[in-house]
Amino acid sequence: MSALVTSLVICLILVAGALLGTLLRRWLPEHHLDTHAKDVVRLGCGLIGTITGLVLGLLVNSAKTSFEVQRDEIRLMTANVIAIDRQLDRYGTDTRQARADLRVAVDAAIDRIWSEGQAKPGAKRPFTLTEASETVYQDISTLAPTTDSQRLYKSQALQTFNTILQTRLVLYEQSGSGIPVAFLVVLVFWLAILFMNFSLFSPLGPAALSALVLFAICASGAIFLILEMYQPFGGLMQIDSQPLRQALAPLA
Repeated sequence: MSALVTSLVICLILVAGALLGTLLRRWLPEHHLDTHAKDVVRLGCGLIGTITGLVLGLLVNSAKTSFEVQRDEIRLMTANVIAIDRQLDRYGTDTRQARADLRVAVDAAIDRIWSEGQAKPGAKRPFTLTEASETVYQDISTLAPTTDSQRLYKSQALQTFNTILQTRLVLYEQSGSGIPVAFLVVLVFWLAILFMNFSLFSPLGPAALSALVLFAICASGAIFLILEMYQPFGGLMQIDSQPLRQALAPLA
């Protein structure tokens, strides 16, 4: 289920919680809604509200950190792709085929990274290098340097290739991160209890009902942001792939 659909479902649950509070206020006998009951319920909901606010704040911070880390890893990969292309270029004309294969491998890697980011958690497969990446590695490994500078550039290119591979593996491992379903269910349950309390002791007029709907949208919007940031390669807030795609100009 996408982040937007999940947030809309949560919003409906919160509004339903407010309506359930209205029904309970009508069904419960008056002595169950006296001043002492109001004090106990409001104190308890104050505690739940504090815990919920803290948890939401921690989740937003964690999701933002995860998003920024993966965005920085894409930037690092872009820089290393440019670096390995320059190292091969300085090696000499013998690396022309390797540089051409590198451009194919980068496009294939981008398509795979962004498709993995949009896949369902259960659809994750064991990691394997693409055929294009294997070709680039073979191209670099089979180079036969004849000068010290060529040996240096070959060594640097292999080292940079391994750095790109390590970054790619980290991105692969992070592709399945997100909020556990049980954690999300408990958080929504807390919010539903709060919304039920809003209408349990006070009648809901048009203005109050509109306000509760707006509050529900705001609360579900916070969860939407969290879910979106945990999916940096899919959804409305995904990391842009164009800088990586345009990192290497076509060979002349």
